[in-house]
Amino acid sequence: SADGGGNLSLDSIPMGLPMSDPTAWTTAMNNLGMAPMGMTGQPLLPDFDPALGMMTGIPPINPMMPGLGIVPPPIPPDMPAVKEIIHCKSCTLFPPNPHLPPPATRERPPGCKTVFVGGLPENGTEQIIMEVFEQCGEVIAIRKSKKNFCHIRFAEEFMVDKALYLSGYRIRLGSSTDKKDTGRLHVDFAQARDDLYEWECKQRMLAREERHRRRLEEERFRPPSPPPVVHYSDHECSVVAEKLKDDTKFLEAIQTLLTWIERGEVNRRTANNFYSMIQSANSHIRRLVNEKAAHEKEMEEAKEKFKLALSGILVQFEQIVAVYHSASKQKAWDHFTKAQRKNISVWCKQAEEIRNIHNDELMGIRREEEMEMSDEEIEDPSEMKETEESALISQVEALKEENDSLRWQLDAYRNEVELLKQEQGKASRDEDTTKEQQMKLLQQALQGMQKHLLKVQDEYKKREAELEKVREDKLKIETLLENLKEQESSTTRVCACSQEKECPAEKTLSNSPVKSEREVLLVGIISTFLHVHPFGASIEYICSYLQRLDSKICTAEVEVLMTRLQNTFRQELSGVGASLEKRWKFCGFDGLKMT
Repeated sequence: SADGGGNLSLDSIPMGLPMSDPTAWTTAMNNLGMAPMGMTGQPLLPDFDPALGMMTGIPPINPMMPGLGIVPPPIPPDMPAVKEIIHCKSCTLFPPNPHLPPPATRERPPGCKTVFVGGLPENGTEQIIMEVFEQCGEVIAIRKSKKNFCHIRFAEEFMVDKALYLSGYRIRLGSSTDKKDTGRLHVDFAQARDDLYEWECKQRMLAREERHRRRLEEERFRPPSPPPVVHYSDHECSVVAEKLKDDTKFLEAIQTLLTWIERGEVNRRTANNFYSMIQSANSHIRRLVNEKAAHEKEMEEAKEKFKLALSGILVQFEQIVAVYHSASKQKAWDHFTKAQRKNISVWCKQAEEIRNIHNDELMGIRREEEMEMSDEEIEDPSEMKETEESALISQVEALKEENDSLRWQLDAYRNEVELLKQEQGKASRDEDTTKEQQMKLLQQALQGMQKHLLKVQDEYKKREAELEKVREDKLKIETLLENLKEQESSTTRVCACSQEKECPAEKTLSNSPVKSEREVLLVGIISTFLHVHPFGASIEYICSYLQRLDSKICTAEVEVLMTRLQNTFRQELSGVGASLEKRWKFCGFDGLKMT
């Protein structure tokens, strides 16, 4: 249908706008002065009057009018596009064959606002091009070439889609049939630097907005800055000193103290105040150590609870496995069907696997604890042997259980073989082949089980040999410990006898150099120490050993005591010049002969 107003009439083109609300659609079309049409092309309101609500001089609205932004809907692939003749003032556009494929287009550049128009008539002018394409939207520039093509730049991107709708139309200037006045339009996307620059500017603006939004989000979720540290003064120093004594405010106060020291607030006038604050900070070390010990104790208790729970689970697993093993014995096994036996054997394997996994986990926990104990302090060899012996005993017990289970499984297989033999005598000749195959499979399984049983027995023997070696080592260590204890008891008896013999002599001597029982003990310990060091030892070395036993012992007291006992201890000088050193030696045996 032709329209003399110079507009593109596309009433027959199916519109793809949403029809979720027919009333709103009807109201909008009424306001635009268009008859509302349904999806089938029938008017929604048969009594619609186009003159209502319209100003005079406004032509009917169609999708190609500039400013509306109505893009032609996508055409389904199975429905041919229906295009009609478009009449303009200076030219006429004839639609392409609807059965031909749509014209090809290149990939759309980002921010494309420019189209390439080819196939123009040779006599076509910019006014004619403007007349055809200005109805798609506001045209900013037209760059026409002498070779029957041009580039048109629109104001917005959606106008390019309207211009692409005209691709494939045949154009005729006026009513002329001359070749120079006709042509076939080819509209395609064009890549222009201005479009790319504007698109990049828009993207940069969006990126800036996104960064600004993210910055605002980060600032909103960022934790507040810590309060500034106050400057040092006598009043603030007293406040911080009080806070350092409080456990709840200690962290804040210690940060303030650290900042003051780093700022250089310590001088001769404030040194005493800072020393008292450092001393109060040092007093918190014991509290922190106690807290750490409490947390470690809680962790150990949690570990013990976990171990107890895991050991209880293992006990239950052992009971379940024992039930399966007892059910696998011949007394009960013969009464089950084949399906029941199969299920029982599968359940037994699964339970044994889970039990072994839990047992390995428990053993791993125990090994970790043993490693920690060995790292902290050196254990006694007897305790190490006991732990190794207990581990070997547990392994031997596990091997015994596995050996018993294998024997039970072997008995079950033998029972099945006997049953198969009995059934084989009763069965027909057709079943002989299948029975022989089953017999071969069972024999192979029996051989494998016997091999595995032999391996388990070998391991059991090896474990028993290791256990015997451990026991022999334990007996040797016990005999050594008993010998050492006997030697210690004999030495103590000798010392007691010597002291008893010396007691009456001490009573007779009025001017004895040893005045108290404490000095007697010191003389005995020093004599034992110097007897171990035949080349002598310095007074500092002797006192360092004695101070381990009693921290109240001083060097002057020991030296005075040793000088009084000239027949027991002798001082010698060794070395020359700067390397001169005084050493004390034990000479009690020589002094006994002299006295």
